[in-house]
Amino acid sequence: MGGCLLTGNEDGLKHCAMSILYSLQHIGFTVPPQADAGWLGEVGPGPSYLDEGSGGPENDFTNRNTAFMTYNLLHLASMIRSAGGFPAHGNQRTAWDAGVHPDAANPEYR
Repeated sequence: MGGCLLTGNEDGLKHCAMSILYSLQHIGFTVPPQADAGWLGEVGPGPSYLDEGSGGPENDFTNRNTAFMTYNLLHLASMIRSAGGFPAHGNQRTAWDAGVHPDAANPEYR
């Protein structure tokens, strides 16, 4: 299960989250909806999230998105655990190499 929480004082949060979450799913992590949250201070040099007067811990946008991300990560993890994990059918390299391909009709011919 993967999510991304970023803090800083620049405006690249969405781009960083996009790259991190794509990279996580590419190596096998499951990424639920709304799996990123962050806090951004003033653009350029300035206080960081926990610095006095930054407004970071009191920021409603950050607190809301962090809560949503946390619940979505927990809910999806619970769903996957209840289902016994991710099914491997149709997703095994050794089976594919042995000629076993998932049986799914081509929807263009229906």
